[in-house]
Amino acid sequence: MTRILLVGLDPETVDFSDPALPPGMNIEKVHAGIAVAMKQFADRGWEADVGYIRPDETAGPTVERQLRSANYDCVVIGGGVRLPPRHLALFEVVIDAIRKAAPGATIAFNTRPDDSADAAARWVPAGSRAV
Repeated sequence: MTRILLVGLDPETVDFSDPALPPGMNIEKVHAGIAVAMKQFADRGWEADVGYIRPDETAGPTVERQLRSANYDCVVIGGGVRLPPRHLALFEVVIDAIRKAAPGATIAFNTRPDDSADAAARWVPAGSRAV
């Protein structure tokens, strides 16, 4: 079965006033969007996990640990990790952790939590049920 990891910032650590993030985004919308994404992953027949990270030195090890816990076909990186310019170093750490821990996984980028399944679908073939 295809397995997806959605990596995003712990919503409690996000500065929602950052203009690089979608307007009107807040903790509740993030959680609701992730719930939509998880349902969409399941509707496609994919297993999915959410891996929350903090914007600190624990981010890389957290991503590596999560990736080593299962065989992921695709890693979707949330906008909160990659959009704010101040998170450039964090984004690099996440990419490097993926490269090290899951070199065969594709990488996709969402624009909002609720379009994460569409982001993965750009890389995971339709009807894919990898084993």
